[in-house]
Amino acid sequence: MNAMPTDPDRERRRRWREYHAEHDRLANEWRERGYQYPPPVYPPLPHDLVGLTCGARTRAGTPCKLAAIYRNGRCKLHGGLSTGPTSNEGRERCREAAQRRWAKVKAHATP
Repeated sequence: MNAMPTDPDRERRRRWREYHAEHDRLANEWRERGYQYPPPVYPPLPHDLVGLTCGARTRAGTPCKLAAIYRNGRCKLHGGLSTGPTSNEGRERCREAAQRRWAKVKAHATP
């Protein structure tokens, strides 16, 4: 039976997401108050979460060691950045925008 290997940082990643969820909740409450003074007191990042690395598997099979991670706990290489439009309407908007940019480049090009 192929059991999934357990991530030793799984609990730390869960706490990372909880920390940011609490931070977002406080920020949303402050926004709903119209950003009135005083600003909320955000909880400090727990010391054991400082330096948490991405941990995603690289092509070589080793864990990623980047420590600059997003709120989802992954780095810029493994964080699920946009892969482009997925709907036909989004693809059409992207195509039209590219045509507008290309027309602007052609208009300013020297013959």
